Amino acid sequence: MLGLKKLLKTNDKLVSLHRYERRRFMKNIRNFCIIAHIDHGKSTLADRLLDFTGAVSDREKQDQVLDNMDLERERGITIKSHAIQMEYTHEKETYILNLIDTPGHVDFSYEVSRSIAACEGALLIVDAAQSIQAQTISNLYLALENDLEIIPVLNKIDLPSSNPEEVTDDIVNLLGCKSEEVIPASAKTGVGIQEILSAIIDRIPSPEGSSDKPLQALIFDSVYNPFRGIETYFRVINGSIKKGQKIQFIATQKNYTADEIGTLKLTQEPKKEICAGDVGYLITGIKEAKDVKVGDTITSPENPTDGAIDGFEEVKPMVFAGIYPVDTEDYEELRASMEKLKLNDASLVFFPESSAALGFGFRCGFLGMLHLEIIQERLEREFNMPVITTVPNVSYQAFTKKNPEEILWVNNPSDLPDPSALDRVEEPYIKASIITKSEFVGNVMSLSIEKRGQIKNQNYLTPERVELTFDMPLAEIVFDFYDRLKTVSKGYASFDYSPIGMRPSKLVKVDILLNSNQVDALSALIHVDNAYNIGKKMCEKLRELIPRQQFDIPIQAAIGAKIISRETIKALRKDVTAKCYGGDISRKRKLLEKQKKGKKKMRQVGNVEIPQQAFMAVLKLND
Repeated sequence: MLGLKKLLKTNDKLVSLHRYERRRFMKNIRNFCIIAHIDHGKSTLADRLLDFTGAVSDREKQDQVLDNMDLERERGITIKSHAIQMEYTHEKETYILNLIDTPGHVDFSYEVSRSIAACEGALLIVDAAQSIQAQTISNLYLALENDLEIIPVLNKIDLPSSNPEEVTDDIVNLLGCKSEEVIPASAKTGVGIQEILSAIIDRIPSPEGSSDKPLQALIFDSVYNPFRGIETYFRVINGSIKKGQKIQFIATQKNYTADEIGTLKLTQEPKKEICAGDVGYLITGIKEAKDVKVGDTITSPENPTDGAIDGFEEVKPMVFAGIYPVDTEDYEELRASMEKLKLNDASLVFFPESSAALGFGFRCGFLGMLHLEIIQERLEREFNMPVITTVPNVSYQAFTKKNPEEILWVNNPSDLPDPSALDRVEEPYIKASIITKSEFVGNVMSLSIEKRGQIKNQNYLTPERVELTFDMPLAEIVFDFYDRLKTVSKGYASFDYSPIGMRPSKLVKVDILLNSNQVDALSALIHVDNAYNIGKKMCEKLRELIPRQQFDIPIQAAIGAKIISRETIKALRKDVTAKCYGGDISRKRKLLEKQKKGKKKMRQVGNVEIPQQAFMAVLKLND
């Protein structure tokens, strides 16, 4: 009996020791992300932090070490958020640092919002030469909404064009912090890296939560591995997750076994247990992409948590385009590829649609034109799936005279009701924030007014830098606005936007007719003031792109039954009289008449092949 009491006592001691170890472990965890505008040095700073903490060996060292996609390396941009764990000894204590590197481009802001949800602090990086830009402010607001501790870092102080004193003042004005709190650094040369690491440990709080509570973990990302099924990336809020234990996904109510768990070093590092506050990966052998939902909660079926964690807000696509397989037989394969891609890119939205010209495909929602381009490239590279993309457009709301209160969503020009039954059409508007040098204000205003923008505010941040705020239709910025903005401001202007709702607008549907047949994939919804110009340009562009046939091809742009523009692709003339040497003229005439009849017949049955460039031609109308 005494022996049993002794054993129980020892057991209690072990449990309390285990609890103490867990608490101590939690106290030494820091979860943080890096946020900044495009090209302010996020990925380079992440490289230096990994070098300094010894997370990357000399053999593994390379630029943009976390950017593991070929596309990221080629373009020099971050597309995906990347999580990695580092160990760092500070004042004789070892700390676990979980870093998430985030993209800077406005099209990937959803990636940033998800990364922020898994952290307690953020490094806000500002370029010492460029100062605060539009995306810096936008990402900062995202971080402040989530109550993150902000550590401002002044990067690129080694540049000859840097202006540290002035930019530090800008940061102090923006954050309301002291100038001593801003850390001067150079990610390229490695200056200030130690100060940054010390600030992360001293300023960022350790995660809250308890290892003794039931398991509660947030899924913030996932990726499809063809050999191991779906890899889920999670952050443990409460409880702990052990290898081999039964787990449940709350959204789908399905149970799985944790076949492998581990932490995310440069390569995956398997572990026996991941406790509260830590970030890790999970492999359960799930093959179906729809079984994993980003923002879902993982719990234990034996001891479930009280409630799910508030996931992420539903993504709102800005631009819609049709994606079709080149060969119609590949439709199911394209669906499987899209589902796998959605795992890795939660901001992609798609649903089936069909087109008379292109067969079966998908209507896809993207966050912008760069996002569309990246998805198209990834489908071709990662899944060997060449696709045809239709003309991108935004989503409109239509109201009929019969039911003026009932909203009809128009994602595709063919969805627009008949003009005679139409009451009004509303289009999405955005609040555009443009930060530029004061000398380019006139050029930026002219461009924005050309794009139907209404100026709302003009704020001088410094004597040299101005913030302009416009209300603009989203449709106007989709194609070439960003490129033209960079051109008119000699590359200095930065741009950010947020949706502000729908407003009535005068829109008309411009159809393209090829050989008197309507091509639904080339239809577009355009503002009435621009319709004639764009219709004319589209016809001219198609005349250049469509190859000549043996019959005349008329290209027409029409609004309803009214033709607003026409171009003709002349026929390739075959010399049918070449074989007649001399002889009677009536013989030649007979052959020419026969050719004329043949051309007429061909025009009736002839099929005009449209090249892929023609679908994207609309985007380059201003070239």
